[in-house]
Amino acid sequence: MKKNHYYLFVLLFLALLSSCSQDVFNEYYARPEGLEDPIYQQLEARGNFKNLTNLIDKAGYKNILSKAGYWTMMAPNDEAFTSFFQEKGITNVSNIDSLTAAKIVRYALIYNAFRLERLSDYQSPIGWEVDNAFRRRTAFYDGFQTKIINGVSKVIVGSNRNGTNYYINGDNNNKYISYFTNEYFAAQNLSNHDYNFFYPNANYSGFNVLNGSVKEADIIAENGVIHEVQKVSLPLLNIDQYLESNSKYTLFRSLLEDHLVNYYFNQDATTTYHNFSKKSDNVYVKVYDPELSFSLNNENFIKQSDNDGQSDAYTLFVPENTVLQQFITTVLLKNYTALEKLPKYVFVDLIKAHMVPNAVWPSKVGSYNNELKENIRFNFNTDITDAKILSNGFFYGTNKIQKSNLFFSVYTSAYLDPKFTLTTRILNDGSGYREMISNINQKFTLFLPSDTVLRGLGYDYDINRSEWNYTSPVNNVKVAGSIARSRLLRVLYNGIILTPNGELNNLSGSGIIRSGDDVLPGEYIKWKNNKVFAAGNEFAGNTVNIIGFEDQQNGRTYYVDKLLEFSEQVQGLKIKSLAAVPGSEYASFYSYLSNSSIYEAATGKIQGVELGTSYTFVIPNNAAITQAVRDGKLPGNTTTGVPNFNPSLQGQKDMVADFIRYHILATRTASDDGNVYGQLETLRRNDLGEKTYIQITSAPGILTFKDSANRITNYIPSMSNNLADRSLIHLVDNYLLYAQ
Repeated sequence: MKKNHYYLFVLLFLALLSSCSQDVFNEYYARPEGLEDPIYQQLEARGNFKNLTNLIDKAGYKNILSKAGYWTMMAPNDEAFTSFFQEKGITNVSNIDSLTAAKIVRYALIYNAFRLERLSDYQSPIGWEVDNAFRRRTAFYDGFQTKIINGVSKVIVGSNRNGTNYYINGDNNNKYISYFTNEYFAAQNLSNHDYNFFYPNANYSGFNVLNGSVKEADIIAENGVIHEVQKVSLPLLNIDQYLESNSKYTLFRSLLEDHLVNYYFNQDATTTYHNFSKKSDNVYVKVYDPELSFSLNNENFIKQSDNDGQSDAYTLFVPENTVLQQFITTVLLKNYTALEKLPKYVFVDLIKAHMVPNAVWPSKVGSYNNELKENIRFNFNTDITDAKILSNGFFYGTNKIQKSNLFFSVYTSAYLDPKFTLTTRILNDGSGYREMISNINQKFTLFLPSDTVLRGLGYDYDINRSEWNYTSPVNNVKVAGSIARSRLLRVLYNGIILTPNGELNNLSGSGIIRSGDDVLPGEYIKWKNNKVFAAGNEFAGNTVNIIGFEDQQNGRTYYVDKLLEFSEQVQGLKIKSLAAVPGSEYASFYSYLSNSSIYEAATGKIQGVELGTSYTFVIPNNAAITQAVRDGKLPGNTTTGVPNFNPSLQGQKDMVADFIRYHILATRTASDDGNVYGQLETLRRNDLGEKTYIQITSAPGILTFKDSANRITNYIPSMSNNLADRSLIHLVDNYLLYAQ
């Protein structure tokens, strides 16, 4: 009995203790006093969101929005729904089905809770970036869709990444919603114009969600923040979907779909679809070519971080069908019979010319470049016919083509003609030549050899080995890889000439001009009676014939039957050939050179002069050599001026060597074109081993040399500008004197 009483007492005590503990627990974890109601209850209590709460019920989101969570809701009020019903031609909310209800509700829901003061800030990986955001990710995504692809029904899902890693399982590709705040506009130097360009019939109030103004911001709820909006927003289309929906852009879309879009089976997506739908269809990811800068169906931005879509978006300019068809007919198909014959890179470049990996605001269009690194060439006052803010970017319909450098320059002559695939290939392989000659802000003349010409002269590309090769037509020696590539690049560079004033539009006379441009100067070529030639052509005894030409926006392309070859003859042999002409004014200088200690008679090589390096040879004529002998600057009879071409004394040999070196200017090639002037280093060194210099004055028709003794020497035009390997050889009327 005592034990029973004891146990009864213990049980009563424990019951009392439990009751007290539960009261303490309930009190500790009870909903705090003063806490605002959840989003759903807030909307319900306010009385002007009846239509929205009806849709929340219909969409199955009442429970979600009635308990703990962390949301921002862009909530359309009943006034907004009245306008929506009128626009859609329906009487009331009962006419909206559950699917549409879910779209409206989920697209109004933004992940995480943001007051107005935070909506304009970007959640970057390194922290908040103040006033650098105008978008947020919503709870809505398209998911799986069944479509007819090339006549076959397929379940597809969009890419959620760009490039080769185009689909990440678990990322639903949620759509973004855009909003516009005074804080963001001020920080980005934007104005009402930027808003009304997209929404001309809307009023910018300082806080707008798409085309609707916010009537009341920062309605605080237990599970987030509500912003009352005066417009109902259905989920926006992305760029891919808008293209598909609009008949004005079917031609542009067909270029993408036919040439730059693939549908790839994906096992992860298929498994998810099977689990979700209980159906057995395979799922295919719609993939845009990885060479494009972004995928038009990717709702995410660059995705370097989870939230980077908050601060930026894509932009696509799309020409209407009529203007694009005209461009296709007159430009793309000028030398091709059908679009299917064009190389894929043409489609890639054309689309990239209209892509910008940023949100291009109308007032700041000059701040952006397209994916070809060109400025945007549309006049926003006259050329934009359609402006849309979409779920993943900005869309501009246009009545013009982006006049890309690639399609309107001398580069185009090779690029869009199947007869010039070899030249196009090497211009595109990172040499920088493509960027040079496609620059429509500079004028060029291009001498363009066809594939037939290149192969006939030993050049070709091995696709299997991905390398260039060259077989000499002279000795059948073959080289491949970088050696062959460098050789071809040098040959082609001979045919690229900067001609700002159309200097080569008339080749009927004669002249000389330097290839390359001001940044990358090349070698000199000549023309005479509609034929052109470089140093190698002179050496081989042939000329290049013009077989046609084409004018482009930045110059003229000449089609040629041979290459402007560089010379592989050493400069000493070139001087020898000039001296061998009967009565040559080069004879006396060469006689000293050929007997000097710095000349190899067997090869013609001059000590210190290397092939592939730029030089200017300043060679005194016979009378000047005679005067140098009289002046005691060269061995010979100082009274008569008769030279001693082969002196026996070492001092006299050294005198000759130094005399010759002082007449060879190193590192630069100077002509009478005004391109090279000022001090140029010579091959001669003084007694202390220091460099010596010559002063050059150059202008059209003028070329003079001033030595260290301030004596002036003039070139003789009729016998100067002789071509050699990266060199010019000039005859002058006096000798150059080095004075210590």
